[in-house]
Amino acid sequence: MEYKHIVIVGGGITGLSAAYYLQKAIKENALPYRVKLVEASDRLGGKIQSVKKEGFTIDKGPDSLLARKPAAINLVREIGLEEQMIRNATGQSYILAKNKLHKLPAGTFMGVPKVADAVLTSRMLSTKGKLRALFDLILPKSKQVGDQSVGAFMRRRFGNEVVDTLISPLLSGIHSGDVDDMSLQATYPNFYQLEQKYGSVMKGLQKSMPNPFNKKPKKPGSMFFSFKSGLETLVHRLVEVMDEDIFSIHTAVDHIEKKEEGYHVLLSNGKVYKADAVIMATQHNAVPKIFSQYDFFKTLNEIPLTSSANVVLAFDQKAIKNKFDGTGFQVARNSSKYRITACTWTNKKWPTTTPEGKVLLRCYVGKPTDQTVVDLSDEEITNIVLKDLKRTMKIKGMPEFSIVTRWKDARPQYNVGHLERVSKVRANMSETLPGIYLVGSSYDGAGIPDCIGNGEKAAEEVISYLQK
Repeated sequence: MEYKHIVIVGGGITGLSAAYYLQKAIKENALPYRVKLVEASDRLGGKIQSVKKEGFTIDKGPDSLLARKPAAINLVREIGLEEQMIRNATGQSYILAKNKLHKLPAGTFMGVPKVADAVLTSRMLSTKGKLRALFDLILPKSKQVGDQSVGAFMRRRFGNEVVDTLISPLLSGIHSGDVDDMSLQATYPNFYQLEQKYGSVMKGLQKSMPNPFNKKPKKPGSMFFSFKSGLETLVHRLVEVMDEDIFSIHTAVDHIEKKEEGYHVLLSNGKVYKADAVIMATQHNAVPKIFSQYDFFKTLNEIPLTSSANVVLAFDQKAIKNKFDGTGFQVARNSSKYRITACTWTNKKWPTTTPEGKVLLRCYVGKPTDQTVVDLSDEEITNIVLKDLKRTMKIKGMPEFSIVTRWKDARPQYNVGHLERVSKVRANMSETLPGIYLVGSSYDGAGIPDCIGNGEKAAEEVISYLQK
């Protein structure tokens, strides 16, 4: 039998998901296809990394999955991981503003006010800031055609104070970026759509979401989930359920050449894979080098990358006092003397990660305006974090241990014009390189459920292409 060959470049969660759904379709439909996944590093899973230390379970990258996005839940069920799922124990989060921790108002969605009470009852905002935020209810909808920044849109609707105190910490924290650069259409088009339909973001949120002041709150912990042994459980199970010979780690792709019969994928170990279709699931900045003969890929270099670091700190319970019941806090943009951007109270968010009588914290550094902090030594970064933490919590002595994880140039930024840039590259690919697909966190959504869903979509597109 003559087989068609599919090569996946990149073994992060996007590439693994694409491989899983390809193999599933191949087996269910007896398709004459073979899949090979190549990964340049010595491990699979990309930013998803879980480690065990002294009884603690520590996620060095992302620590949870958003339950309301179906792609992740569907995959978890398919591969039989439901019994290992855990829900976060508390859903309350805080904002650090004016040197105090304030509960994130109940009447907000990702920091964006849904109801007037969420603004009027807040102690974080001045009277002037509260009144300015309510302008959203009377301002006409924007007339701008094309893309704009999240910051520009939100500042027009709610004013600077609400953006810098409430909205920016949540939205910037998710992307490790700056709301004044982030593309509205690529990151949060729903807010623009609500404004256009209802004439106001708040009115739109009220129409599309329940009012928390009128309804009983949902059971805490319903929004996020992880696994008892850490998020990497998902990666391990995906690898387990797939054929072992699919994977080739510690193998980089140097170049891909178009041939009459398909593509030649030249590897760093000197081997050449022949492919009828290729899924590029690697970070965007690697793609122009692999396809150096095509100038249109240089457009991808316009997608910026930011760096960040997280610091995990383990304490004895007696050494630290934290009276707040919640998942942690984000730092308001106007709290400039703090270098940390957020802190997760991991032992409260995920109790199974921490031995009894211990405390586990995870803090983040690397604001867009403070990128050099990532290059400091472990000791220097840890001291910066401890100094900031001591302003919000009573801490006696040093942690029992700390782990610093750096993510250098690891967060693609969807800045204004992002969708147009990506669309332009894909249009050129469709014409010049049929059967090559760009997918991953650099393009269509950086969250793990987005990556899983896009990996599944890429698998479907490849099969459709090969069947024509």
